Amino acid sequence: MHLFLPDMYQKNIHKIPYSSLKKQGIKCLVFDLDNTLGLISDTKVPSDTKKLIQSLKKDFMVFISTNNGKNRIKHYLDELEIEGTFYSLKPSRRGLRSISKKYHFQNSEIAMIGDQIITDVLSGNRFGCCTILVEPLGKKDLKITALNRFLEKIILNHYQKKGFFERGKYYESRKIL
Repeated sequence: MHLFLPDMYQKNIHKIPYSSLKKQGIKCLVFDLDNTLGLISDTKVPSDTKKLIQSLKKDFMVFISTNNGKNRIKHYLDELEIEGTFYSLKPSRRGLRSISKKYHFQNSEIAMIGDQIITDVLSGNRFGCCTILVEPLGKKDLKITALNRFLEKIILNHYQKKGFFERGKYYESRKIL
């Protein structure tokens, strides 16, 4: 099993084939916040992100799961009119388990979408849901994320040598294993 390998890899949240996810039985989309939905410095939801989330709410239940505190996530939740989990402690399954339990989703009905392998992809794979990696929106990260990015680079180099993954070569479904 490849715990760090995402099921899907796309440039950003706007390039994800959501209709394919719906056909696969995905009913719940759980987005990471920083560098996935918006930049770390954003205090308002980017307009294109807001438009996308409003559209997705017609076919999916949409949530945010972040390792940040309540103050960071609150304006996103309010502006997008969705729910979420903060202090999720990813790669813990805590946030995903909370959403699944509260809304009675099967693991196979959930997609975890984020920009980090060490937190987002690992938590989703450990939970047993669909995992989608996107490129970070910006270069600025939290200090703790610098360690994650260093480890991520080692993992990705390993996967690239094995022919499993390469940065910039996007795919809709993992064809290995």
